[in-house]
Amino acid sequence: MELLQWLTSTNLGELFFTMLVSMVPIIELRGGVPFGTALGLEPVEALVAAIIGNMLPIPFIIVYIRRIFLWMRRKSPKLNNLVDRLEAKAHLKGEKVSKYKYIGLWIFVAIPLPGTGAWTGALAASFLDMPLRKALPSIFLGVVTAGLIMTFATGLVVSTVGGG
Repeated sequence: MELLQWLTSTNLGELFFTMLVSMVPIIELRGGVPFGTALGLEPVEALVAAIIGNMLPIPFIIVYIRRIFLWMRRKSPKLNNLVDRLEAKAHLKGEKVSKYKYIGLWIFVAIPLPGTGAWTGALAASFLDMPLRKALPSIFLGVVTAGLIMTFATGLVVSTVGGG
C-alpha cells in the first residue's frame, strides 16, 4: 500500500495525517480538526490527533528557538530578515501576553484566529523567558480550548452544509 493511500484510507493513517497537518505552523490545530473530520475521523478522534500533533513541537520551540535563530543568523546572513520578522512578531505578541502572564498565554493560544496559536504562543513564551514547566500547561490549555472551539465550529458547519 502506498503512503498516501494508507494516510487517507485507514483509521491509523488518518489519525497520523491529522497529527502531521496539525504540526504545521499557521495551520496547526485550527486546520487539523476540520482536516481530520473531512478525512472521515470522528470529531473526538480528529480533536485528539490535532491536539497531539499541535503540541509535539511546542517544548522544542520554547527551549531551542533562540538558539536556532542565532544559528540561522551565523550560517546564513540572508536569513537575518526572516529572523528579524519572527523575533518582532514574538515581541509584539509577547506584549499582549506579558500583562497577564500564564493566563494571558492560555487565552492568546485559545483564540482560533490568524496570528495566534501554539507556535506563536511558544515563540512569545521563549522571548518572555517563561520557564517550560509553566508555559507548557498554559499553551496546552489554550490548544485544548481552541480545539474544542474548532470541533464545535466544524460540527456546526458540517451539520448546516450537510443538512444533517
